[in-house]
Amino acid sequence: MLLGIPKEIMPQENRVAALPENIAKYKTMGFDVIVETNAGAGVFHFDEEYKKAGAQIASDAKTVYDKADIILKVKEPILNEKTGVHEIDMLRKGQFLVTFLHPAAPTNHDMVKKLRDKGVTSFTMDGIPRISRAQQMDALTSMSTITGYKSVVIAANQFSRMIPMIGTSIGVTKPASVLVIGTGVVGLQAIATAKRMGSTVKAVDIRPEARKEAESLGVKTVGFDIPAEVAIGEGGYAKALPSEWIAKERAAIDQAVVEADIIILSALVPSEVAPILITEDMIKRMKAGSVIIDVSIDQGGNCAMTVPGRQTVAHHVHICGIKNIPGSVPVHSSWMYSHNMYYYIENLFKGGLGSFNIDDEIISHTIVTHAGKIYHKGVLKAMGNS
Repeated sequence: MLLGIPKEIMPQENRVAALPENIAKYKTMGFDVIVETNAGAGVFHFDEEYKKAGAQIASDAKTVYDKADIILKVKEPILNEKTGVHEIDMLRKGQFLVTFLHPAAPTNHDMVKKLRDKGVTSFTMDGIPRISRAQQMDALTSMSTITGYKSVVIAANQFSRMIPMIGTSIGVTKPASVLVIGTGVVGLQAIATAKRMGSTVKAVDIRPEARKEAESLGVKTVGFDIPAEVAIGEGGYAKALPSEWIAKERAAIDQAVVEADIIILSALVPSEVAPILITEDMIKRMKAGSVIIDVSIDQGGNCAMTVPGRQTVAHHVHICGIKNIPGSVPVHSSWMYSHNMYYYIENLFKGGLGSFNIDDEIISHTIVTHAGKIYHKGVLKAMGNS
């Protein structure tokens, strides 16, 4: 079978799904590999390195899609504005696609339906369960580590004031107040980074253990008591809250939101649409010049006014909805992601190339479409199907 690695085309996306060091491993598994020219240039790995590792080099994306049995990508298929051709239109019936699809996000439902209708077998790297044997495949955690760090750096760049308390000739500046909502991997990295920058930090999470982890970093947690069976899902992840509990959470964090200078939003439910926690009314009452970085935008966003893929201003508040934050730190993120991908492919085809066991726990959590059918529970729930 032939693995295809196209160059990513999302704006400012420099990551790549496989590095030269991964190619030899794929060859050992029995795969041949074809890589689009300059696919790794954004992380300073060039065609000659891929050739030495045993890959074929294709002159364009069409060649990769036409020849490959399996396409490995970083981000979901999008329209190539240079050629006018959508990446889905280059896929064919029976072809495999493995990438971050974020299928439950409302903006991606049409994409999932197109993959289904084309008969593509697709898998999403954001669906990998939190179990011990999947740890090396956990691309979501890998990218979350990058995102938590870089989200605060982006916020600092947008913020119109200095973040730390600094003594000057005319007095001392007040440190910025940072609120981190969601203290998983993203949130904990954001907290650590914000503290290193000299801000005061508060954190929010509906899970008691997650709050304890945040408090261990020396921050104050904000929130309310909620029954564990309502808040905590499989693997310790947050659970999708009923609407009445969402309303209670909004009320509990309202004052902290209004007082914050910078808010990092990373409250996610695995494979489901992100809950809306920041309303337009809250934004209206925030200080002019405040910054919101909506890290959860790939799954719909935690802020009602976030525009996917864009940085906007609403009621004098900067709202960042860029979707590829890890792509701005491409060297480390590609190194982590490419290895996560290798271990995923190794597990996917452990029964033989081209054959997979849909009942495998990892595969059943990550499969999105196959043989003209949608399998992903999160997207089916979001679409309102049984």
